[in-house]
Parts: sequence; C-alpha cells; structure tokens
Amino acid sequence: MATRATDAGTNQSVERAVSVLRALDSGRPELRVSDVAELTGLGSSTTSRLLSTLERLDMVERDPVSNLYRLSLGILPLAATATNRHPVHRAARMVLQDLATRTGLGANVAVRRGIELMFLCNFEGPRTPKSYTQAGHTAPLHATSIGKCLLTGLTPKERRKLLPEPLTAHTDYTTTSHDLLDAEIDTVRRTGYAVEAEERALGRASLAAPVRDASGDVVAAISVWGPTSLLGNHTEAEGQRLALTREVIEAADAISQALGAL
Repeated sequence: MATRATDAGTNQSVERAVSVLRALDSGRPELRVSDVAELTGLGSSTTSRLLSTLERLDMVERDPVSNLYRLSLGILPLAATATNRHPVHRAARMVLQDLATRTGLGANVAVRRGIELMFLCNFEGPRTPKSYTQAGHTAPLHATSIGKCLLTGLTPKERRKLLPEPLTAHTDYTTTSHDLLDAEIDTVRRTGYAVEAEERALGRASLAAPVRDASGDVVAAISVWGPTSLLGNHTEAEGQRLALTREVIEAADAISQALGAL
C-alpha cells in the first residue's frame, strides 16, 4: 500500500509539472507565478516549487530582473527529437519547402491529435502574411481545409462523437453544422482536396490534400495558405485556386508514396 501511495503521489507530481509547462505555452511569452497558478488551478506555493524544480532541470527559466517565467531552450532538444523522428515530418519537410518556394504561399503538414490537428512543420512564402503557426501548434479540425482532409478518415458517426454539435464558430463563415460538414467531407473524398475561406481567420484561405500511409489510411494532410484573394472560393480567386490544386495533390501524393502508399 505504501508503494501504491508513493506511486500515486509521484504520478500526480508529474501531471502537475506537465500542466505548468503547458501553462507556459498558453500564448503569453512570460508569466508570473500567480499567472501559472491561475492557469493550472494549483496553489501558489505548489506552483512556485514546481517552477523552481523545472528551472533546475532547465525546462523553464526565470528572468532575473522581472522574475517572470518562460519555457527554456533546454526543452528544445526533446521537442526537436520527437518531431524529426516522426515519419510524416521526415517525408513531408523537403516537399513542403519546395511547394512554398514554387507557389510563394505558406505550406503546412499536420496530423490529427484527438479533437484537434497538430502542425508538424510550416514554411512561409513571400505572398503570405506573417505566420504565427509553428510546429506543435494546434487548430480546429472542422474550420480548416487541412482538418477536413483529416476528418475524411472518420465516419459521420465517429465525427459526431468526436466533435459535439454545434461546432465552434471562429468567424461568421465557419461551418457549425455536422450535416454541412458531412457534405463538405463528401466533396473532399470525391475531389481529393479541400478549400477553406475565412472559416478560421478573416482574410485567410487555404487549400489542402490528404496524405495516406501504406495501408491507405489518411494519416496526415498538407495545405497551402494565403490571402483570400489568392485562394478563396469567390470568382476572382477561382483561377488561382484551380492552378494550385494539382500542385497540392501531387505534393500530397509524393509524401504518401514516401510513406509506402501505392
């Protein structure tokens, strides 16, 4: 019994430490102890002790002047190793870099992680606004073209179980109904690509295609993104969108082949 109690306490400490690290990835570059305590729901003294321990382990660092905490570069080798060892990242990196160079647009690859997608890498092109998307960042599945490609691997019943209705609206253009989402995903399956215009952020649009592994399952998706004037569904963007569709599908096929897909 003593061993079980000790194990439980140790597991709880690990969970709390991880919650502190995630709080420091909440969007603000630096946080006070009280900020971290509020975000994690932990007491101030517990939060302070955890931050001090993580600081000694080089997982977080404290500004000597402001006493604010931020994630340390000591965490970078772990994150880089996890990313670089992922088979989709290895197969997609050079293909996406070339795609961004040729199109002048941003290029991403992402996988599904539960109810969200997670970006594995991102390349910026000269025709795109500055991107704040980084490896490890997440985004909604239903409000992005890349997410809709990932959802093609699920049945309508599985999608409804995964994403409760109404779907979260990020702009006035976001699809919030599962019935409408079903129709969009049927189109993605039929055409082999997805287009999203201003569903996640105003002024931005994207075009995506699914990536498959050796078993034929959708394991990832890639997208190009940029201003709606270049990629949106409206008439003036149609020529540009159609010209990019083949490039995105071919890039996704190249990554799929590297993963063993026929």
